[in-house]
Amino acid sequence: MKILVTGGAGFIASHVVDAYVSAGHKVTIIDDLSSGTRGNINPRANFYKADIRNASALHKVFENERPDVVNHHAAFISVTESVKEPDKTFAINVTGTLNVLLAFAAAKPSQTKSRGRKKFIFSSTGGAIYGNPKKLPADEQTPPNPFSPYALSKQIDEEVIRYFCRENGVNHLILRYANVYGPRQKSQGGAGVVPIFTEQIGTGIRPTIFGDGTKTRDYVYVEDVASASVLGLKRGNNETINIATAREISDYKVFRTIADAFGYKTEPFYAPKRPGEVQRISMSYACAKKVLGWTPKVKFEDGIKKTVGAK
Repeated sequence: MKILVTGGAGFIASHVVDAYVSAGHKVTIIDDLSSGTRGNINPRANFYKADIRNASALHKVFENERPDVVNHHAAFISVTESVKEPDKTFAINVTGTLNVLLAFAAAKPSQTKSRGRKKFIFSSTGGAIYGNPKKLPADEQTPPNPFSPYALSKQIDEEVIRYFCRENGVNHLILRYANVYGPRQKSQGGAGVVPIFTEQIGTGIRPTIFGDGTKTRDYVYVEDVASASVLGLKRGNNETINIATAREISDYKVFRTIADAFGYKTEPFYAPKRPGEVQRISMSYACAKKVLGWTPKVKFEDGIKKTVGAK
């Protein structure tokens, strides 16, 4: 199967590319390398350096590659920075997504032997889109309640995808990720506390927790996330599905788990909480289990050991 992955030089999508290549698929990557790195690019994948805001560049790539499946990860990912730069957030996350959809719809089918309609797989957010729901773990029927331009942009993306895929005869699968962590995740760019704490503790810097340490997230290991994209090639047509663990983990628990992995004894600093951040979240994966046959395999404590030990 021919698969095009946007943002494929980035943290999550590079693992998705690796999983697709390992499964025997022909993979093309589009990435502008603004946050992704060449070192993440699988050598068995085709690579195009392009910005998803450049519609003409996208159309040329799609005309050349004619993919059967698009897995769209390219995005402005920082919640806190999106509050400062909503214009950039929407330009990349909304206009960019529309550009990818239009290029995919316009491209002729490939000559591979894959069957059925083309498919668009989208990396959305469950960790941000639900806000602070009254009932946890949140499921897919929990109403979106975005607290940041980032979360709002993903909500708009979902509606744009449903509309354009329906109108153009393309199947879609929207995966609402919990907080993804693991090897290759950068500490820069608002990616989350796991890479930040790992880098700081690993270099002897005392970390800072924003808030009182009780803020929670649902953490899912990146290789588990990648496996959902592989399962989604054949399952989950026109579905919206959480990819999560249904477990709340506090900021202090994250700190303590990473500190213990390093043998670090000093307690963290504390600072005021930041605007736009959800205070508590966990997400049900019952739908993923039923529709995709997916469940999380890696426990948080084990995932942290894998992350800390990665080269």
